[in-house]
Amino acid sequence: MSDATLIKPQGDHRNLICYRKAELIYDITYNFAYSAFEHGDRTIDQMVQAARSGKQNIIEGNADMDTSIEMGIKLINVAKASLKELLADYEDYLRVNGYEQWHEESDKYIAMRKLGVDGSNKYILDIASSRPLDTVANMAIILLKQEDYLLHKLLTSLSEQFLDEGGFKEKMHRMRVERRGK
Repeated sequence: MSDATLIKPQGDHRNLICYRKAELIYDITYNFAYSAFEHGDRTIDQMVQAARSGKQNIIEGNADMDTSIEMGIKLINVAKASLKELLADYEDYLRVNGYEQWHEESDKYIAMRKLGVDGSNKYILDIASSRPLDTVANMAIILLKQEDYLLHKLLTSLSEQFLDEGGFKEKMHRMRVERRGK
């Protein structure tokens, strides 16, 4: 089985649903953190950085997959871990401020989950900008859970691809052997 090229053409990260959702989470988090916390509170930087890390590691992981599925998997997992940290920050915000976290069976949770699947980023951002902070935190929690699912599926797919194709060094070796055989 011959690979046509050693370096695969780079896909555009903006075409990934998980990237677009991470971008939405970043935008919501940026606005939320600067509204929910006092200027100078380290939580602002921590939440914004976790959201940014999630988004940026998807970009970097996607770019690194041109040559290394292994590195892509590692970076996508870093994105997943950063967003898990952010999820805990939103849950902490609700808990320490005495707000309710929506239950999965509640009408609000179900409606937001559907909006997270069907709604455009702009539409969701417009809604978030007009809601109380506890509602925005709950919205973000649901989006983060959806993102975690998407990243898990991406990691599973990449793991299967790695098992089927091997890593970059293996591909280089196969191509070198094939070239020498010609």
